Amino acid sequence: MNQVTRIQQTLQPHLGWHGARVSFLALFLVAVFRVKTVNLSELATAFISTAQPESNYKRLQRFLGGFELDYYTLARFVVSLMDIPQPWVLSVDRTTWEFGGWVHNILMLGVVHNGVAFPLLWWMLDKKGNSNTDERIDLLKEFFEVFPTAQVEYLSADREFVGQDWFEYLLKQARVEFRIRIRESDRLDDGRHTLKARVVFSSLGVGQQQVLRHRRRIWGHWVYVSALRLEDGKLLIVVTHHRPHQAIADYAKRWAIETLFGCLKSRGFCLEATHLKDSERLSRMIALLTIALCWAFRTGEWLSQQKPIKLKKHGRKAKSIFRYGFDYLRQILLNIELLTDEFFHSLQFLSCT
Repeated sequence: MNQVTRIQQTLQPHLGWHGARVSFLALFLVAVFRVKTVNLSELATAFISTAQPESNYKRLQRFLGGFELDYYTLARFVVSLMDIPQPWVLSVDRTTWEFGGWVHNILMLGVVHNGVAFPLLWWMLDKKGNSNTDERIDLLKEFFEVFPTAQVEYLSADREFVGQDWFEYLLKQARVEFRIRIRESDRLDDGRHTLKARVVFSSLGVGQQQVLRHRRRIWGHWVYVSALRLEDGKLLIVVTHHRPHQAIADYAKRWAIETLFGCLKSRGFCLEATHLKDSERLSRMIALLTIALCWAFRTGEWLSQQKPIKLKKHGRKAKSIFRYGFDYLRQILLNIELLTDEFFHSLQFLSCT
């Protein structure tokens, strides 16, 4: 029984895909760790297969172009595989890049775990620029359709994700706590005066924090406001309707989705190297990379328990948990015939059982 078959048998019970599709996924996982890119030509050369690279390339194109993927099943698989305890911290953000004259603009919702926001749902926005309120609301509604009993601690988001109707939805319909950053130019109303946020917090020195004692009205809603003066002199201003003294620390977890984008792109799988233009094909590629991401991260968690990651002189880890697992799996899959025991052991991190 070869290694691809073992990967296939490990994943089959959790995904419910047709055998040929899971076999393709197994070939893809091996290839993407070997070549560290999702460029289709590179992937085609790394398939464990007797077929010619041209045939593998066509197989990649067929999967990305025609497979009707169940994204809801994948989302449930992610949280089961990662065993993320509730209540969940959710993070929402966009990532964008250009390929030639083509712009990819992706709105993504992830659940934060151990410093990374694992992707659950994403929408390919067929436009440039920010998401709008309807898109954000529909994305969160879709989340609750997939996870109707989910306990959400709070939602974190950056300055793009503001607006009266959006706040209205979070407060009164979804009833989700939030930690959302606002702009320094946004106006805060105390019922008597309306001042720009930068003016309200103008006295803060670098490293100083302040929580306004009373709520302020912004975007038509009364919320608590907290602020921190950053090292570059800018203000980090966060609004919430509950637990304002935790708002700044809670908001910091939003960075987990930026870490995710780094894993998918330059610090991991080089998503920007796809050269794909069709949004549905790119969405399927992200789905495949999500599984690879989970495998690498779970492997890295296990490795860090066996041998903790070294700290550099400045106190930061020499590499991330994701990169620890990524490099380990790559070494195994590049030497799969020599590291058979290590390969079989790594398969447990692709299983929910």
